[in-house]
Amino acid sequence: MSARLERLPITRRVFWTRNIIGAATFFDGYTVIAIAYAMPVLVREWGLGPEQTGLILSMGYLGQLIGAVFFGWLAERIGRLSVLLFTILLFVSMDVACLFAWGAASMMVFRFIQGIGTGGEVPVASAYINEYIGSKGRGRFFLLYEVMFLLGLVGAGLIARALVPAYGWQAMFLVGIIPGIILIPFRFFMRESPRWLASKGRYEEADRIVGQLEASATAAGHSLEPPKPVATRAKAGSNWRELFSGFYRRRTFTIWAMWFCSYLVANGMITWLPTLYRQTFNLPLETSLLYGLLTSVAGVVASVACALLIDRVGRKRWYMIAFFAAPLPLLVLAFLGATSPLEVLILAGLAYAILQTITFSLYLYSAELYPTRMRALGTGLGSAWLRLGSSTGPILVGVLMGSAGVQYVFATFAAVSLVGAVITSLFAIETKGRVLEELSP
Repeated sequence: MSARLERLPITRRVFWTRNIIGAATFFDGYTVIAIAYAMPVLVREWGLGPEQTGLILSMGYLGQLIGAVFFGWLAERIGRLSVLLFTILLFVSMDVACLFAWGAASMMVFRFIQGIGTGGEVPVASAYINEYIGSKGRGRFFLLYEVMFLLGLVGAGLIARALVPAYGWQAMFLVGIIPGIILIPFRFFMRESPRWLASKGRYEEADRIVGQLEASATAAGHSLEPPKPVATRAKAGSNWRELFSGFYRRRTFTIWAMWFCSYLVANGMITWLPTLYRQTFNLPLETSLLYGLLTSVAGVVASVACALLIDRVGRKRWYMIAFFAAPLPLLVLAFLGATSPLEVLILAGLAYAILQTITFSLYLYSAELYPTRMRALGTGLGSAWLRLGSSTGPILVGVLMGSAGVQYVFATFAAVSLVGAVITSLFAIETKGRVLEELSP
């Protein structure tokens, strides 16, 4: 089944499947960052201190940790599509609940539950899309899907700047209800992953889906070469312990460290910057939101460049360069004391854009490190460290802001990024251009 998929071009069904899942991922990104643009208003409306602000920003990420692990495990047992449908319904329903939050405690609870849904959607979607694609051009095809998550971050900034000053923070969550209205019907267009079906012994269903893809490619004028099976040592089944045995042990701990370091810094900055501009530099609300939006846009531009180049540069080399480059503007910012909002916008924005090329592409890399029988679980467990890093970042900022000063925040972020650089250099492997079953037997 894998050999048949490897020789296929990107068919119309695969193209639109990626776009439908991408639309859900767009709103996942929107939902994750929406609270950052609501916080400058909530801080004043509810009289929140730095510690409460950090906890509200972190609750969604803590929920995502649970969702990534649980739904990654569940997707290995009941399939990718059923899990994706439930996670979308969960994070949309909590958008409705957030509309009626009456204080810090209720918002923490609703964001925590919502995080369970958003945390489950992206790793399962990543495994699902990767399992439809051959090795040639996999990085570009998949990462152009991942850009949708980043566009969700930008979309949140645009919507916040247009709606929050006029209609209040509730507008951010009202817009988040849209995916439940427009995306659920498209679920019936998609088919289950044939690689997952084959791994469960459901060969007739897998054969039927791959046959439809082959027929679509032939009808579009493509001539298909005979399949060239790759010799593997694949097992019929697996459990979570295999993630920590053999050569998978090194891969697991390495990707966990990469997830944690990159997301602690990137999300620690992007979630706090609008509030930092508003509270520390006393900028108008519209300007604070605009600066946050510009930072997100810089991340999208850098990530598109990564998507177009990573198949040429290679995964490990790209990550090493980015991890070593990001601390430079952060250290300059710490040395200058971060005394002006323009300094923060330029230097923190540059560091964020560099690190964003790592954070948004680690779903691709994680899915390549594990075989089909534990791809969703391995990606989910790995991305749980994303959530842990993302929840640690805002809390760390709150503590350092209250006890030391903003310049120490950026110095700490530089140190964390350097730790990620060293681990990547020593332990990461290269995966570009290799068949999934050959790479991860």
